[in-house]
Amino acid sequence: MMRILSLVLVGCLALSGLRAADAPKPLKALLVCGGCCHDYAKQKLILKAGLEERAHIEVTLAHDPDNGTKHLNPIYASADWAKGYDVIIHDECSADVKDKATIDLILQPHKDGLPGVNLHCAMHSYRSEGFPKSTPWFDFTGLATTGHGPQVPIEITYTDKEHPITKTLENWTTGNEELYNNVAGKLLDTGSILARGKQTIKAKDGKEKIDDTIVIWTNKYNEKTRVFNTTLGHNNTTVQDPKYLDLVTRGLLWSCDKLNDTYLKKK
Repeated sequence: MMRILSLVLVGCLALSGLRAADAPKPLKALLVCGGCCHDYAKQKLILKAGLEERAHIEVTLAHDPDNGTKHLNPIYASADWAKGYDVIIHDECSADVKDKATIDLILQPHKDGLPGVNLHCAMHSYRSEGFPKSTPWFDFTGLATTGHGPQVPIEITYTDKEHPITKTLENWTTGNEELYNNVAGKLLDTGSILARGKQTIKAKDGKEKIDDTIVIWTNKYNEKTRVFNTTLGHNNTTVQDPKYLDLVTRGLLWSCDKLNDTYLKKK
């Protein structure tokens, strides 16, 4: 009996070793968050846990507890702030950080080819000269957006169901969320639409109207850098929704050109 137990133990250890050997080196992601208007203290933990549960990713948190729009996240104090990371997740809300040299410093690693993921209020940050029509930050995201409607559910429809990011995902409806506008109603020529969102709201005259905007898309920045974007993610109920976490995980892996069964963890 002892011999059998020993053999079983050896077999289990060997299998464990094989699984460890098969697992890829985790991607190193930096999640930059903080600023106005959102529950970043909880959302940073939801995102970290959700991404690491779904894929071979290690998420480092750079949370700025300042709750204003003018404070620069301390991670950007160094010119080599992105060194050692495979992808940056921008989830900050810094509308009034407008200094061109600072924005150039933030964008430089991405100009050099470092993949990016932009979530929700990151789209409304860094409103430098040229806002609202065109700014260096909008060149990075691929879409100009300047405001949003009330918090009511958004109906998400994937318009490109053959894209690697979306081909396993299903249309869904969020809880209460903010639908961001699309300045000029379109992406830059470097962008590709993945999904649109519809929100039914009451106008001032009491009549219902439907707003319909782009809510998920990709962009190729500086001719080489993959960038995944979604304007969704205001409330914790959305951020912790498995559909949202699946989407962000797949978008992040795509940005790194690692959206495959090697990096996705089996559920």
